[in-house]
Amino acid sequence: MNRAVTGADGREWLVRGQMEWTEPVTADDFEHDVAASYTPGIFMLIVVLVLAGVLVLWTPGDVQVPAWVLWSILLVILFFPLRWAWRRPWTVVAETDGDEGELPAEKWVGTVRGMLTVRGEVNRIARSIERHSLPDFEGPLQPVD
Repeated sequence: MNRAVTGADGREWLVRGQMEWTEPVTADDFEHDVAASYTPGIFMLIVVLVLAGVLVLWTPGDVQVPAWVLWSILLVILFFPLRWAWRRPWTVVAETDGDEGELPAEKWVGTVRGMLTVRGEVNRIARSIERHSLPDFEGPLQPVD
C-alpha cells in the first residue's frame, strides 16, 4: 500500500504500509515471549480436524445432517487462521527526500495492527501531512534518524 502526498510546505511524502509476517520485537514484549514455536497451534488444528472428521464420518447413514452444521464446523476450523491473518501487524512508513531549500529529509516509522485499521491510519497520516507538513505526533508514527 503506497500513497504519495504533497505536504503544506511543498515536500513530496511517500506513505507506505507493509504487512509483517512475524511479530515485531520490542523491549516491552521480550519478557512475555513464552511460546517459541507454532507447535501448540498446529497440534490443536490437527485435533479439531480429526474431531470434525469423526463427527462427519461416523454419523449413521439414515441421519440427515443439515448444511448449517457442516458450515459451522468449517467456520470454527477457519476462525483462528482468518483472525490471525486479519490482525497481522503492519509497518507504516512516511518519508520525504526534503527539498533543495532548508527543509531536510525525514522518515517516520510506526506499527499498526489490523487490515482495516492500517487503511484508516494511512488516510489520517496523509491528511495530517497535507495540513501540517508532518505526520501527527500523537499517532503511531515516530521520527527516525
